[in-house]
Amino acid sequence: MKQVLFIRYRKSDPIDAGGEQGTNTNYDLLCRLAGKENVTVYHIHENTGAKKKKLMQLPSVLWNFLRGYYYGLSPRKVRAIVALARQHTHVFIDRSLFGVIAGALKDDGYPGKVITFFHNVETVYFAAKIGKYRPWKKLVTRCADRNDRYACRYSDVIVALNERDSREIRQRYDRTPDYLTPVVFKDRYRRAAYPAETTRAVPVCLFLGTYFPMNVHGIRWFIDEVLPHVNIRLQIIGKGMSALAPEVSRYPNIELLSDVPDLAPYIEQADFMLLPLFRGSGMKIKTCESLMYGKNILGTTETFEGYEVDFDRVGALCNTREEFIAAIRKYAASPVPRFNAYSRQVFVKKYAEEARLGIFGKILE
Repeated sequence: MKQVLFIRYRKSDPIDAGGEQGTNTNYDLLCRLAGKENVTVYHIHENTGAKKKKLMQLPSVLWNFLRGYYYGLSPRKVRAIVALARQHTHVFIDRSLFGVIAGALKDDGYPGKVITFFHNVETVYFAAKIGKYRPWKKLVTRCADRNDRYACRYSDVIVALNERDSREIRQRYDRTPDYLTPVVFKDRYRRAAYPAETTRAVPVCLFLGTYFPMNVHGIRWFIDEVLPHVNIRLQIIGKGMSALAPEVSRYPNIELLSDVPDLAPYIEQADFMLLPLFRGSGMKIKTCESLMYGKNILGTTETFEGYEVDFDRVGALCNTREEFIAAIRKYAASPVPRFNAYSRQVFVKKYAEEARLGIFGKILE
């Protein structure tokens, strides 16, 4: 009987960010394959406790960073995981940020299978996330690099999302991922009759994303470069996005919503998903979610990285100010249905979670 120890960063949140949604998908698939009763979850970071307590723990967190333990992980927790792993046939490490766990398991002689899932190449991801001038950048990227390296060296199986990440892993760590599986999503769209409304003369464009450097960079760029030249209503929705309120409150055509518990009504009513993203690693969860809802998507090369879509049919590929302006004006002049049947078909065929089920079945053999 398969007994899986599932290592995840934190407990699922009522409003999960993209990475946590990916984690939840992996957990659901493992439960489907092994049985929920046979999957034990270990949360590295409970994300609880008072702010004062966290400040008191800062010296030990910094010390652990220097030794390669990403925030929330510690030698004590690694020892607990190693002891718990002895009761399991498989250990699934749901982020290469915890590669030191794979190393500790091998040092202990763990006889089962160690699997590490790369949601990103974390070294690349954090380098882009932190930017150039943060004093702690080297501390974090060195920690990420060590864990990526350990994950590649000590895992029996590593899984990555796309060919771009595979090349990066191969070049940096001389290890080729054993499996590539694109971002997948549990199909939550159960609307019986898909909406047939066409886009409006003043389209509603929805930007979906948490308050996160790469998201903030993209939407700020759009507001500065594109918004003054198009007639749209822009909705910005995402966890923590209220932080943008002081700088967008002067725009009458921007609606800012933060920590929305149910995104479905907003996504369904949007004419377009607007995803101007220019930095990152891995694949974008919000792109997969947009496909699931059958949306028209205006996005960049980074938005569609790893996805196999016909850009003209899904919406438009836009990487410059001029391309975004032209696409928005085109669809305002010649409205199309808000529900894009092609996007929905692509999701069902390639990016519903069943597409990953077979690969995980092979991994657990």
